[in-house]
Amino acid sequence: MNDHLEDVVDNVCEEKFGIAQLYNSLKSNSEEELYPRCTNFTQLLTTFKLVSLKARNGWTNKSFTKFLELVKEMLTKNNMLPICNYETKKILCLMGLKGQKIHACLNDCVLYKNEFASLTVCPRCYLSRFKKKINENTGEEDKDGLLVKVVW
Repeated sequence: MNDHLEDVVDNVCEEKFGIAQLYNSLKSNSEEELYPRCTNFTQLLTTFKLVSLKARNGWTNKSFTKFLELVKEMLTKNNMLPICNYETKKILCLMGLKGQKIHACLNDCVLYKNEFASLTVCPRCYLSRFKKKINENTGEEDKDGLLVKVVW
């Protein structure tokens, strides 16, 4: 991943944004050593790897922040590791990697996007996409109630 990080930064800045300030910030993050004399990890590469680890293992934002605080304490004094989940998001948002809410089946059968975006019932388990809510005036079930499950 480290070999292609510079290409990613160049492509994101040129194609998506084209803003010199953004480019300089991303370039700086991709070249800045995690700590003095660290040759294996930059701030941007470390942030990518840690956020990937968080996502693969289903860590909460709070547990991830606690993990970052512990690792930051373990590293040398002048390290560039983000101190909390919010700081990692700020770094990744520069790349255009923002969170996205996606509606999901309560049983995790399907994500309601692409070809499933218009469905109101799961095609596998037939559960409703919405929480059941009875309209007080008519006594009928509201179709446009709260969503059963939303993932990021």
